[in-house]
Amino acid sequence: MSINQNNNLRENFYMNLALEQANHNLGQTRTNPSVGCVIVNDDTVISAGCTQRNGRPHAEFEAINKIKGKSKNLHLYVTLEPCSHYGITPPCTNLIYKKKIKKVFFSINDPDKRSYKKSVTFFKKRKIKVKTGILSSKVNDFYRSYINFKTNNLPYVSAKIAVSDDYYTVNNKNKWITNKYSRGRVHLLRSKHDCILTSGRTIKIDNPNLNCRINGLEKNSPTRVIINKNLDISIKSKIVQTSNLYTTIIFFNKRNKKKIRQLKKLKIKLIHQSLNKNGDFDLIKILKTLKFFGYSRIFVESGQNLITKFLSKKLVNILYVFKSQFKLGRNGRNNFKKSINLYIKKKSHVKKVNLLGDKLILYKIK
Repeated sequence: MSINQNNNLRENFYMNLALEQANHNLGQTRTNPSVGCVIVNDDTVISAGCTQRNGRPHAEFEAINKIKGKSKNLHLYVTLEPCSHYGITPPCTNLIYKKKIKKVFFSINDPDKRSYKKSVTFFKKRKIKVKTGILSSKVNDFYRSYINFKTNNLPYVSAKIAVSDDYYTVNNKNKWITNKYSRGRVHLLRSKHDCILTSGRTIKIDNPNLNCRINGLEKNSPTRVIINKNLDISIKSKIVQTSNLYTTIIFFNKRNKKKIRQLKKLKIKLIHQSLNKNGDFDLIKILKTLKFFGYSRIFVESGQNLITKFLSKKLVNILYVFKSQFKLGRNGRNNFKKSINLYIKKKSHVKKVNLLGDKLILYKIK
């Protein structure tokens, strides 16, 4: 193996470690990217860090502050270009320079215009070696939602639906269609998004909590957003009764003074919105409002009707289809196969995950 090949393997290894760090708080850093960083001294990882909840401190700060003692040959691996602008905190480029880091490796440039392609110039002027582009394809995919947030008017939208082997979304004889491993994966997906969106109809039929119930990740439960045109959500529903624990937002149209007073007392944020000529909410306007509030990763978890509306408007970036191994036949209702054929191109299918009988099919739509 050549020296260059060996170096590439080493750099890829450390960047993968940094990417694992970044994944810790994906969906929890609000408008800031979730960044991972590892610091290496003479081929030994001596420190690691990730962007903290709500976006600060940054990953580089976390990793550098964990270094104990003095080291002369520090290399820093970070998934995203270090920030070089002053905001609430000083730029990470300054911190890296003050710590006398010898070499900086980062994968892709930060699409934020305040930092885009500025760190390399900063480092070279101070004789700090820089290498970029490591695992760029993999890291670009990881930052799809952040890049979308910086370059698009709308937040990144993931959608999830559970279907039988013959694509029915409702089981007439059982609450569940998929197995417990699929349901566990859904909870993990919830923890990776800062906002979960559903319909008032789903709340009425399923009465869900829409939180993350994985041990240790409960604090990563997303803000819950309900589209409820007539504001007929039950005060006794789990969503309303747990609104003191999780931020809850309701978009509504029909004014009900008594219900509004009740919900406001429970600290639920209410947003009145007009309807379009078809008597529906403007989904684009809802998404823009959520982006304005600082939400960058939206998880649509509802029935077939709302998800199909999102798909028809081309608002879904990635679709997670949890497919059971069992057919429902006459016991099934609301078939999703037509929506897949209409709105999803075959080439958008990117991966299948085996969930001990069930399958998770990922469709990367845009």
